[in-house]
Amino acid sequence: MSEAPVKVLLFSDDRIVRESVRLALGRKVASDLPEIEVSEVATQGALLRTLDAGTQYTLMIFDGNAQPSGGFGMAYQVKDEYVDCPPVLLLVSREADAWLATWARAEAVAPFPIDPVTLPQQVANLIRARLAQVA
Repeated sequence: MSEAPVKVLLFSDDRIVRESVRLALGRKVASDLPEIEVSEVATQGALLRTLDAGTQYTLMIFDGNAQPSGGFGMAYQVKDEYVDCPPVLLLVSREADAWLATWARAEAVAPFPIDPVTLPQQVANLIRARLAQVA
């Protein structure tokens, strides 16, 4: 019997960013983890409605450059408003934005452009930590 897929929520207003993340992650980020299932949202409203619907996500990836509601502010908001909030990985344009990711309580940051080697490794590490936490 196969394991249920791990659910990942991706927030970006930019279709190209969403596509780049999906391509970098593929269907499986590590051989020791189940397949991933990525759900995409493009607006703040869609993000909050999706979280309010009660689906349990293992990881959330937010685009720090999303407009008009950026990933930094959204990460801060969801960490405040949702009990047992899954880890957040923030996509950032500048290394200097790492301090802002700390303020937003993101567990990790990944740079633009999307690195197809580093991003899946970071995602795998965050998923392993989350699965160990909820087990």
